[in-house]
Amino acid sequence: MHVVIAGGGIAGLAAAYFLRAHPRYSGASVTVLEGSGRLGGKLAVSEVGGVAIDEGAEALLLTRPEGAGLVADLGLDLVPAGTTSAAIWSRGVPRPLPKRQFMGVPSDMGELARSGVVSDAGVARAAQDLTAPATERDGDVSVGAYVGERFGAEVVDRLVDPLLGGVYAGLSAELSFEATMPALAGASRKHASLAEAAGSLLPSGAPGPPRAVFGTLVSGLGELPEAVAKASGATVRTGAMVRELARTAGGWRLTAGPAPAPEYIDADAVILALPARPASRLLAGVAPAASAGLAEIPYASMAIVTLAYPRGAFPGERGSGYLVPAVDGHAVKAVTYTTVKWPHLLDELEIVRCSIGRIGEEALLQREDADLVSVAAKELAAASGVSAAPVASRVSRWGGALPQYTVGHLERVARIRDSLPGGLAVCGAAYDGVGIPACVATARSAADTVIAWLSRETSTS
Repeated sequence: MHVVIAGGGIAGLAAAYFLRAHPRYSGASVTVLEGSGRLGGKLAVSEVGGVAIDEGAEALLLTRPEGAGLVADLGLDLVPAGTTSAAIWSRGVPRPLPKRQFMGVPSDMGELARSGVVSDAGVARAAQDLTAPATERDGDVSVGAYVGERFGAEVVDRLVDPLLGGVYAGLSAELSFEATMPALAGASRKHASLAEAAGSLLPSGAPGPPRAVFGTLVSGLGELPEAVAKASGATVRTGAMVRELARTAGGWRLTAGPAPAPEYIDADAVILALPARPASRLLAGVAPAASAGLAEIPYASMAIVTLAYPRGAFPGERGSGYLVPAVDGHAVKAVTYTTVKWPHLLDELEIVRCSIGRIGEEALLQREDADLVSVAAKELAAASGVSAAPVASRVSRWGGALPQYTVGHLERVARIRDSLPGGLAVCGAAYDGVGIPACVATARSAADTVIAWLSRETSTS
């Protein structure tokens, strides 16, 4: 048996690893085909000022077990974040992010007022949630519509939008409540007040050491893909773009490589670990309903501007970073003080990551690297008070990197998976979450699906 995985990001590589580790694994050979010249997708490391720093995803969420479990299986060591205390740069002032909130949805009105993130009028409007009757919803709704109905527009604009923008580079007016906040969507069915629903999901504050929320690897999460690839035992090829997928009498045939010199690869089963649009193109002839569903998933682009400053350049104490409401009109939507969040990286330089680009801001992202560095440094100086100029910089562009979970996303994903023929599976960020643990979970599910299919085929042959 031969399984081919199209896509060498973390989802595709994890799928290869789980195929080999599956208890019903029967010696099937696995090939991973990656179209670009390197593995890892949005996980990559390069140097800024001589310091190895992640270019893409830089934190692993530890409250979900899938990512940390994979790291532990590989024998790698996670480093917990030094701090996760974040702020909102709202109305020209960095203000503490309320602790008693869930993805920006506040549960404590007193704490919301003390934070200063929203105005007194905004707090008064938000407090109406506590006494208002339950808001009925028939099916999925946007985050902005539902949260705005409960708390008012200011909480959406200055709390919820910045947090969603940091994760999805999307807008709360378009993103699905059920898909982006599934736990809160479920809890909201049990509470008339959305604040009470949010509070039910937060830690109780019981005695004991706080649980680490984020972790990374000593050399950055960009080292994870190679480790997974090696442990998978798969044949892994880069520069092998899959251009076509077709049924054969015994399974599947993939066409890879350049059009003038195509290579044909036969497989008993295939996993597509690709973004939605290339997956849609490959499935057009073999699973048209799945192809159509994938074509409906939009993507946002972004850039990470990484700046290095002399040690001690920043005045005062800082948390792990801050978020920026889109309504304030700034280009930078999120900032991470990397060497504060990850103290093991601090030496002679202080490293800062500035995230630029929300959906619809393609013109901003088309500016030259030097322009983006200048904008990021200027806005960082306004927010932090740093007067020194950066001594080194790097611009990492991620075109079409973040899938948008628009209203109806969960139903759309269910239709995609239900319409796939036997022997085909999908995984990656387009489906159940954009973080590493979610991608790893989809990889395990895809591996389980393929193993079950191969087992049935073997038993009936």
